[in-house]
Amino acid sequence: MTSSTAPSSSHAAHLPPGARAPFGEHLRHWRQHRRLSQQGLALEAEISTRHLSYVETGRAQPSREMVLRLAERLSVPLRERNALLVAAGFAPMYQARPLDHPDLAAARQAVELVLKGHEPSPALAVDRHWNLVAANAVVPLLLDGVAPWLLEPPVNVLRLSLHPEGLGPRLANAGQWRTHLLHRLQQQISASADGELQALHDEIAAYPFAAHGAPATSAVASTVAGHIAVPFELHTDLGTLSFISTITIFGTPVDVTLQELAVESFFPANAETQQALRRLQARCTA
Repeated sequence: MTSSTAPSSSHAAHLPPGARAPFGEHLRHWRQHRRLSQQGLALEAEISTRHLSYVETGRAQPSREMVLRLAERLSVPLRERNALLVAAGFAPMYQARPLDHPDLAAARQAVELVLKGHEPSPALAVDRHWNLVAANAVVPLLLDGVAPWLLEPPVNVLRLSLHPEGLGPRLANAGQWRTHLLHRLQQQISASADGELQALHDEIAAYPFAAHGAPATSAVASTVAGHIAVPFELHTDLGTLSFISTITIFGTPVDVTLQELAVESFFPANAETQQALRRLQARCTA
């Protein structure tokens, strides 16, 4: 059984400081992670370079307003903005409530409507680590032959889609889809400096099937759909299904859970897939 591995020491320098680290250490981490000089960040935040230097070294204590301003300029995720506030001696600002919390009922209903309304095409919601939060009724129908341990909560959809005991052997464009997912993961890591995402990236990159998988192109990839998006192509008993996907996120979240939630909706990339999905829906409702 394959499981996530801990980040190696080579990645340690890119991880956010521990919760008890001083504010200046957190700030310096995010500034360097965004590849900004002290002067560059000072200009962005409209403060003097000297004052910013004092804040980073602990010689000056930032106000709550300055902490939030610096976090905004550095595009720090809400979860890490809380860590910055705590390190500076302030209370966290952003709540991190589970999606089933009563205060998030409207958001939960919106997610459920999107998932249900997308049938008979598959759609699912994932958290920041690509763990499955919710899915519509079509998704389980596409998981025949997947090892049971991969379906035990928390279900990681990237591991599920690429693992040799998951959907990996059924991918018609395994090499292309793997490259696409690794690129998406790397973009997330660059934005969040998340060690768990780095470990997931390294795990997926090491899967043995990936090195000997399908070529990076396929017949479907050469269609019009293949020119506008990377297709997800899956062999099923209904034939080879081809999808393109879109990601939906909450536009202006003030809750950590909502900022980290993404809904991925898969659309038929060709008429054959659309017809197969209709047959699948008819089979389930018969």
